[in-house]
Amino acid sequence: MKAFVFHGPGQSSWDEVPEPSVKDGADVIVRVDSVTICGTDLHILKGDVPEVVPGTVLGHEAVGEVVEAGGDVHTVRPGDRVLVSCISACGRCRFCREARYGQCLGGGGWVLGHLIDGTQAEYVRVPFADLSVHRLPGSLDSQDAVLLADIFPTAYEVGVLNGRVRPGDTVVVVGAGPIGLAAIATARLFSPSRVVAVDLSRPRLEAARRFGADAVADAAEDPVHLVQDLTEGLGADVAIEAVGLPETFELCARTVRPGGHIANVGVHGKPAVLHLEDLWIKDVTITTGLVDTFSTPMLMDMTAARRLPTSSLVTHSFELDRMEEAYEVFSAPESGALKVVLERPAA
Repeated sequence: MKAFVFHGPGQSSWDEVPEPSVKDGADVIVRVDSVTICGTDLHILKGDVPEVVPGTVLGHEAVGEVVEAGGDVHTVRPGDRVLVSCISACGRCRFCREARYGQCLGGGGWVLGHLIDGTQAEYVRVPFADLSVHRLPGSLDSQDAVLLADIFPTAYEVGVLNGRVRPGDTVVVVGAGPIGLAAIATARLFSPSRVVAVDLSRPRLEAARRFGADAVADAAEDPVHLVQDLTEGLGADVAIEAVGLPETFELCARTVRPGGHIANVGVHGKPAVLHLEDLWIKDVTITTGLVDTFSTPMLMDMTAARRLPTSSLVTHSFELDRMEEAYEVFSAPESGALKVVLERPAA
């Protein structure tokens, strides 16, 4: 089969590789029909995630059809159309019993496209299928569904829930890429008084307004002043970091009010300065996290009911064998790409 293979920092290609096979009774093999590229994949290609070894097939989000299932799989069977979650869960370890599937100790967590071959391929082996794939309703379009594999659960769980967004809050989202836009959309579910989006890109700030931001700020123009003006000098109740750069994390720390929350979502490849000389007295809570995907079934129901603007994030579509071109478009700021989706050609 064909797959997108990581060969080391800055090196990748669409290669011929062996088809996956069932290795454990809890595995399924999924024929990939729709797949997307994540900002985390770009971090891997830059060398920011050193655990990914050369030769790994990238990708951790997909929609497809189960073509083979191990003998211990009970929730899906061959022929089922499924969402492949970015997180795999053994279901038995301490963290899985707490629904902290991202921290699975039994061989799960974020493994696809990280520790084992991932979804940017014609077929993928998914371990622990009973908790790691979700049967899709026929009414849910693939372009909507594939964004529930990672982007929306991550924004909702690691950003909005960890940040404890509440009615009446002022929420600042630093970074108006896909995660930031999904954070804006899901923060709106909690009726904040205002959501402020911060980014360097004018098109992304315009997208933020479409997704529900009440105000936008150019990151180059010190958005702290805007937030101070909007809150009568208090600061943001919640600051969500959705980029993964030292300067964006530090901006969140300057933006948040005493007693507020900083929810870091971005993948960081470099250290960020923690200004405890300013924060020690402010009662600020800082959270980090890897998505657990416990919210995926709920988000799937909301998407099927047209309560979430999932496919609005998709700006570019490609056939699966144009993976290298899709990466070029997704990684180029001038392309205006938010999410790219690749799909298996119709038979």
